[in-house]
Amino acid sequence: MHPIAGIVVVEPMKEADLDRFRRQLDRLASELRELEETSKPSVQPVSLDQASVGRLSRMDAMQAQQMAVETARRRREDLAKVAGALRRIDNGEYGICFACGEPIDIRRLAIAPTSTRCVSCADD
Repeated sequence: MHPIAGIVVVEPMKEADLDRFRRQLDRLASELRELEETSKPSVQPVSLDQASVGRLSRMDAMQAQQMAVETARRRREDLAKVAGALRRIDNGEYGICFACGEPIDIRRLAIAPTSTRCVSCADD
């Protein structure tokens, strides 16, 4: 905190910080891809053969399948966010708020490394 008027001063991002965030984002992307592979069977269509599966069991299976489809969609969205953050690191734009152009606090990025807005702009 800045000694005058309680202003928070955000330090410029250091190369070591960028390397740490790149490793964190690479790990996250790897985990998401691994989850994508292991969950592929869950998104397969449900068999409509009522002779092999009862109606209620089939409805449960259809609901589980739809939940798996939505989870896979969110995972792809998260992968796109990670890819965007890695591109911003490569372009020298990582940690800069899309809305106001000010640096994003490193503590925010430590919690949410794909953040594109500072806390002030995220609240708007």
